[in-house]
Amino acid sequence: MRKWLMLLIFVCLVGLITACNRAGYEITGYTASSINAQFPVPTNAKQINLTTNSGNPNIKVAVTYELKNIGGELGLYPPSDYFQKLAEEGWIEIENERLGHVHFLQKEDSIIALEIREDTFQIHEMKPDFKFKQK
Repeated sequence: MRKWLMLLIFVCLVGLITACNRAGYEITGYTASSINAQFPVPTNAKQINLTTNSGNPNIKVAVTYELKNIGGELGLYPPSDYFQKLAEEGWIEIENERLGHVHFLQKEDSIIALEIREDTFQIHEMKPDFKFKQK
């Protein structure tokens, strides 16, 4: 009886690990974003929308990409390897300005708002005169 219980636990664990691996995202390399050549995006992300007039006076242009499970369940788990690549390319996250799913990154005079959701991410290039609100 004890052997069967151990076998059942083992099979459940293997199934859980396999399911978690299938639910993960995969980045196969990086290419330039369609709105900012200095901002890398995963090569296998599919561009699904380009917005040149968002109605937001702070946003110059925005693009939405689709990549299965990029943000984990409900977009709660931002992809650490993607943020590592951004850091390697010189993009610095302004952590004290983070707003939920929206991460602000800066490189020289450019500011990008990166919004990570479960299966999509959006890149918003902020206008040159954009300033964070004083807290």
